[in-house]
Amino acid sequence: MLSERLLSTVVRETTKQYLKLDSCTDARMPAPKPGQPYMLYMHVPFCERLCPYCSFNRFPFSEDRARPYFANMRKEMMMLKELGYDFDSVYIGGGTPTIMLDELCETIDLARDTFSIKEVSSETNPNHLIPSYLEKLKGRVQRLSVGVQSFDDDLLKQMDRYDKYGCGQEILERIAEASPYFVSMNADMIFNFPAQTEDTLVHDIEMVIESGASQTTFYPLMASPSVERSLARTVGKVDYEREGRFYEIITSLLTDEVPGVYTGPEGEQGEKGLFNFGSAWTFNRRPVLARDVQTRPAEQRREYVKLQPGSAPEMVTLAEPDAPVAEAPVASQPMIDEYVVDYEEYPAIGSGGITYLGSSLFVNTFSVKDYNAAIESGRMSMMGKTTFNLRERMRYRFMMQLFGLRLDKKAFERDFGVSIDRGLPAEMTFMRACGAFATDNEYELTLTAKGRYLMVVMMRQFFIGVNNLRDQARAALTGEERELLFG
Repeated sequence: MLSERLLSTVVRETTKQYLKLDSCTDARMPAPKPGQPYMLYMHVPFCERLCPYCSFNRFPFSEDRARPYFANMRKEMMMLKELGYDFDSVYIGGGTPTIMLDELCETIDLARDTFSIKEVSSETNPNHLIPSYLEKLKGRVQRLSVGVQSFDDDLLKQMDRYDKYGCGQEILERIAEASPYFVSMNADMIFNFPAQTEDTLVHDIEMVIESGASQTTFYPLMASPSVERSLARTVGKVDYEREGRFYEIITSLLTDEVPGVYTGPEGEQGEKGLFNFGSAWTFNRRPVLARDVQTRPAEQRREYVKLQPGSAPEMVTLAEPDAPVAEAPVASQPMIDEYVVDYEEYPAIGSGGITYLGSSLFVNTFSVKDYNAAIESGRMSMMGKTTFNLRERMRYRFMMQLFGLRLDKKAFERDFGVSIDRGLPAEMTFMRACGAFATDNEYELTLTAKGRYLMVVMMRQFFIGVNNLRDQARAALTGEERELLFG
């Protein structure tokens, strides 16, 4: 697709220009703006083994390294409290946040005691979906995102995940067992692996549906320079030419009409697919109203129940006494997967965390040793900084809001002092020429199917640019830590 190739090139070159780290010696992050909502990001950079495609800051786990790290992350959290921050949401990424469960729980409890926390999201891996872990996470974490990547056993072996986390069927069963513990269970998937075929992708989608996960995220494989060699050596060279076709398969199977379309009580068109869009690459299982299930013919009710396995926090009872299954699950209110959609500004704590506040992006040191030393001396751990100009901030808003499927034109003009057409004329002309906008009026922009894929392309290239930023920070590692990552 010509528009995809052109967009990839433009975003790649522009991110090279403005995602460059300058040295940062600031002892503290900027204070919060009055009335501005913030989310807190925490980074836990430890894994049992390192995956070849991952560009995030991560180190092989050892308790001697991890336990003082968690203690210092709690100290850094209190530094934010001293600056005047409050948070209603926390996102814990990694690495593997659940790698030391007692330390993670103590950190979450402190955050809840200190701030106005309403929801906590955490990442994990399939081997931690066991009762002893789930019981401790229940109530502390509302949204759990489990790194699946694929249910295909051959791909799991290529990624060095089969021995670590089990076969695809085992992972599916663990997700199904874990889902009732959380408001939202997200299955994190990756598509466009070199060895992935259309058939294996379809099988992955079927397994996601069968797992009962209330949400799934399908990321395109991102071959940033730091992982290109390890990717080529383990899973092969990435082919972006077929990415659009794979995305089309994902969206059609998850969100299009299911077999046996029916007409609802008010004559509206029948139920669409089992999932709807949360962002351009996040899909939320549809809420199901009791009347929608009960008014269907019996055979369609049976088919619906068969397609909607697993448990959920709320249930509806089918009216017909001869229904083969007594209850059908109803998805709860979904939580967004990509926090950058709901929170444009957010401080990040922990080694390798990336903060975006005002017009500045800060990167914390990738050295766990230096991180601990900074916090213990009373400083925060920012080692690099880049500052966005007005146009770059407008581009960031444009990308993040459209990735979240809707851009508010009035808020854009209020915040930047210029309409989006005057502020970003080239971007608007390109997207209109591509047929990217489903709605384009004085109030908002929304996306067509093609527009959603173009946002996937844009975000893929942007995150590759962010990974390049991480590489700049990682290059400063020395001694044992450099040896651990680079051998």
